[in-house]
Amino acid sequence: MAKEGLLCSEEEAYDLLDQLEHILDHDPLIDEVGFIHPSHLLVLNKEADATLVSSDIQELDARMSSELSKCAAPKGKKAFFWNKDHKLGVSTAYLLPLYKAVKHKFMEALAIYKMHSGSSFMNENLPGNVAFSKLENEVMRHSRALLLLSSDFGTAWNARKAVISNKEDFSHSVELLVSALVLSFAPKSENAWSHRRWVIKRIASRCDTLEEILDKESKLVEKIAERFLWRQERILTTCVPPLQKSKMNYRAWNHRCWLISYMSSRQVLLELDTSRYWAALHVADSSCFHYRRKLMLQMLADASEQQDAVACSSQLRSVRKFWKDELDWNEMLIRRYIGREALWLHRRFLSVGWVKHFGANEQNPNGEGEVNNHVKVFMDYELSLLQDCLNVPESEFEDVQSQVIHAASYMLRLNWEICSSSGINLNQKRRISDLRELLNRLCPEKSILGGDIIYYASP
Repeated sequence: MAKEGLLCSEEEAYDLLDQLEHILDHDPLIDEVGFIHPSHLLVLNKEADATLVSSDIQELDARMSSELSKCAAPKGKKAFFWNKDHKLGVSTAYLLPLYKAVKHKFMEALAIYKMHSGSSFMNENLPGNVAFSKLENEVMRHSRALLLLSSDFGTAWNARKAVISNKEDFSHSVELLVSALVLSFAPKSENAWSHRRWVIKRIASRCDTLEEILDKESKLVEKIAERFLWRQERILTTCVPPLQKSKMNYRAWNHRCWLISYMSSRQVLLELDTSRYWAALHVADSSCFHYRRKLMLQMLADASEQQDAVACSSQLRSVRKFWKDELDWNEMLIRRYIGREALWLHRRFLSVGWVKHFGANEQNPNGEGEVNNHVKVFMDYELSLLQDCLNVPESEFEDVQSQVIHAASYMLRLNWEICSSSGINLNQKRRISDLRELLNRLCPEKSILGGDIIYYASP
C-alpha cells in the first residue's frame, strides 16, 4: 500500500480530491463513511454495476457520474470511491496523498479567507460579496473533506466555526450532518463532539425549544454506542471484519448528559422511559446508568424549583414514586444478572438518594424519630438483599464471586454514608468485621483500595 502511494503524483492526488468533493457535494445526505481495501472496493463497484438501483438513487447516480467523468482518475487505476444509499467508501490505497492534497487546499483557502475577512472586501459592492462568499464556500468544502481524513484536525473545526459565526443564514442542520458523518467513523473524536455542542448552543440561542434536536441527539448516541462500523450486513461481510464500536463510549454518553440541561421536565421523563429498555439490555454498561442518574437528579431539581407549594409537593411525590420504582427495578436486575458492578453502583446512588431526599415520613417530615425509623426499615430490607446475595452457592465461576464482592462492598459503603450519619448501628444486624474479612478473602486488592471505607465502617 505504501509503495502504491509513492506512485501517485501530485496531479493525481488533486484529481482524487476533486472526485471526493464532488461526491460529497452531490450526495449531501451521506451519513456513514468507511475506509476500504482496494480489492474489496473493486468487488463493491462491480456488484453495484450489476445491480439495479431505485429510481431516486439512479437519478442521483446519473448526475454524479456526469460530474465525475470530468475528473480523470489516475492512469491504470480503478475507482477509488464507492457511494450508494448515502454510504461512502474510500479506498485505503491513496489516503496519504489525498490527505496531503486536501490539507494544502484547505490551508491555502484559509489563508486567503483570513486575509480578506477583516477588510472591506466583502462590504464594498455586490461582486465583492459574491467573491467573499466563494472564499467561505471553499473553506467549508475543503475542511469537510479534510475532517473525513483527519477527524481531530482542530484548525479545520475552528475554521468552520469562524465561517458559521459570520453567516447569519447558515443552516445549522447541515453542520450537524457533517459532524455526524465524522462521528460515523470516529465516534470518540472529542473535537467532533465539542463542535456539535457548539452548534447546538447556537441553535438554542435562536429558538425556544430544542425538543426535536435533543431527541435526535439521544438517538444518535445510542446508535453510535451499539452499531457496527457498517450497518449493512452485506458490506460488513465483503469489506471489513465486523468491528463493533465500543458500547462504553464515554464521550458520546457525556454528550448526552450535557443535553439534559436543555431538556424540559416532560422530556426528562421521556428520556428516563426510553433509556430504561436500553439499560436493561446493557447491564454491564455503567455509562447508561450514569446518564439515568443525571436525569433523576434533574427531575428532582425541577420539582424543587416549583414556585407553587402544592405543585412542588405533588411533583416531589411523583419523584418519590419513580425513585422507589427504580430501586425495585434495580433489585430485579441485580438478582437476574449476577456480578454486574454497574448495577451495584447504580443501587448505591439510589439508596443514598432515597434516604437523603425521602428519608422522612410525609406525615412528619421534621421528626427525627420518624426519619430514623424509615432508615431502619430501609436498611433492614437492604440487609435482606445482602443476605440473599451472600447465600448464593459457592462456585468457581467469576460472576458468582463478583456478586458477593459487590454486595459486601455496597453494604460497607452504605454503612459509611447512611448509618454513621443517622446514628444507626449496623453491627446489631451483622458484624461489619465479617464483611471486611469476606472482602479480604475474595478480593484483597479491593479491600486495599477501599481501606478508607472499611476503616470508617469498622466498629
